[in-house]
Amino acid sequence: MKFLNGIRIVSFNHFVMGPLGVQILADLGADVIAVESLDGAFQRNWSAGNRYIDDVSLTFAFANRNKRSLALDLKSEAGKEVARRLIKSADVLAENFRPGVMDRLGLGYAKAKEINPALIYAAATGYGSDGPYKDRPGQDLLLQAMSGIAAITGREPDESRAVGGSVVDHHGAALFALGIMAALLGRARNNEGCRVDVSLLGAALDLQAEGITSFLNGKRPASIRQPGASAGWSAPGGYGVFPARDGSVAISLATPAKLAQALDCPALNEFAESDVFTRTREISALVEQQCRMYSVEELLGRFVALDIWHTRVNDYAMMSEDPQVIHNKHLIETELPGASKPVRVLSHPVRYDNQVPPVYLPPQKLGAQSREILGEIGYGSEEIETLIAQRVVGVPVEVEA
Repeated sequence: MKFLNGIRIVSFNHFVMGPLGVQILADLGADVIAVESLDGAFQRNWSAGNRYIDDVSLTFAFANRNKRSLALDLKSEAGKEVARRLIKSADVLAENFRPGVMDRLGLGYAKAKEINPALIYAAATGYGSDGPYKDRPGQDLLLQAMSGIAAITGREPDESRAVGGSVVDHHGAALFALGIMAALLGRARNNEGCRVDVSLLGAALDLQAEGITSFLNGKRPASIRQPGASAGWSAPGGYGVFPARDGSVAISLATPAKLAQALDCPALNEFAESDVFTRTREISALVEQQCRMYSVEELLGRFVALDIWHTRVNDYAMMSEDPQVIHNKHLIETELPGASKPVRVLSHPVRYDNQVPPVYLPPQKLGAQSREILGEIGYGSEEIETLIAQRVVGVPVEVEA
């Protein structure tokens, strides 16, 4: 499954979107060289929920497999020379610094293209590489709030609420990988590199394409927040997450008549199918009232019998034990260098001939391949040891000469 074997990506990435995006390509066989500062990138030194295995960050663990690690002082001239040689050897330069940082280092798009005219330069930013917001901090929660996600996730009358996961970061990572793949295919056809720009803002808006299109092209609702238990302002009545006695269920496609039968609610028979968009609140209120009378298992049985599209609402513990999640091998266990036990992470999300791309290189200690990488770009062993001694290049403590 090494579809990208022979493709070298030099990755100047931190946080989530950049590292996760290039990990997708590393899973597919690209030689991803993760360039970090001598004290490590952000994701090595911070972890969501303050969770670590020994001293290894789980934020680092989930988005840095199948990459080689080079620790490099980019503030030094010798470090910049190493970076220039790497760029010359690369197919792709991927970075997610704020706009202007790579230019100040002398490694921005114009300079990188001088070094390697066929290079694909991929930049991931918060808001875009230019424009009035280009210097603002870009972070998942901020983009959920700015783009409308927090508003549509909130409930009336006036609450906004963020989605519980970093959905903008993760969708941005997928778009980052997609953009790089498209550019690689284009270069294979026309022998020309290009610049790829992906932003968290673009990713956040793209997640809402259906709802935004509906909003912009018709009568606008008084609010885009969720009315009651409905899953969104544009959803039909009876579509949403409803509380049962001992949990919650999600209901998707169902007519008022079928819901009336499933929930023993004759009042729902008063609504025609054409009412689901005009009398949303009334329908959903009745569904919510009736669902509270049953256990989750009772509701699941009733919905199955009437072919109502539905599912139980899982928490993470329940999801990890779900038969389909297990069957698809969405969760895998891998080693974590420097930790005393393995880590459970999500696997690559796509299947190829029904196979999951393997972990052939777990997340690496900082600088684990520094010597190896420098040797590949023309440095002799004495030069490499000098750069290490001068603290231009970093290696793990236990393998220092």
